[in-house]
Amino acid sequence: MSRERRAVRRALALAATPCLALVLAAPAARADAGAGRPAPPRAASHTAGACDPDHERCPDGRRLLYWYGYGLGVHPFTTPEAVRRQLTDNFRLFPVSGSCPGRVRTGDACDLLGGNPVRVESAAGDHLQIATLPGHDLGDGLHIRFTFTRSLGFHHLDVAAWQDRETDCTRSALCGAASRAGAWALWQVLAGTLTLSAWAA
Repeated sequence: MSRERRAVRRALALAATPCLALVLAAPAARADAGAGRPAPPRAASHTAGACDPDHERCPDGRRLLYWYGYGLGVHPFTTPEAVRRQLTDNFRLFPVSGSCPGRVRTGDACDLLGGNPVRVESAAGDHLQIATLPGHDLGDGLHIRFTFTRSLGFHHLDVAAWQDRETDCTRSALCGAASRAGAWALWQVLAGTLTLSAWAA
């Protein structure tokens, strides 16, 4: 079986895994593009103007794979940092935490579900950012940033993903589409979990 076909099969498997959990009712992703947040579930086409100057948040539109937004419900007495801290201090809430420790910090490296190695690039303030390492099913050099915000008591989760360079998967239209769909569903599950757990944050 060719490498591209194996990559497509892995991406399809990753896409199918969280779909069952979605049937159990995760909250709807925000459909508005207000406050500078794009609407899911398609890949976003933002330019560098939507990112911070150091490209830490996302790169230019050519390397941006997706940018999805999800509602986390009303938590008027909880800060975005508290929600992020709850996730990083209880990493088992992450839907594919695999063999990662229960508490993750900046610089930690561990394997997500399926033996997919990642490194925590940043876990501070209102965000968590991870990067895939060599051996990850989707290739290395993929960055995923989870940013938490609050507006009028309503909490939101924005997930942006970009790549340093094309991988076998992102080079393939089918694998790339399956990967984006799987990511949208997976982070929907995470949003559903955080919607409930944020009450204890």
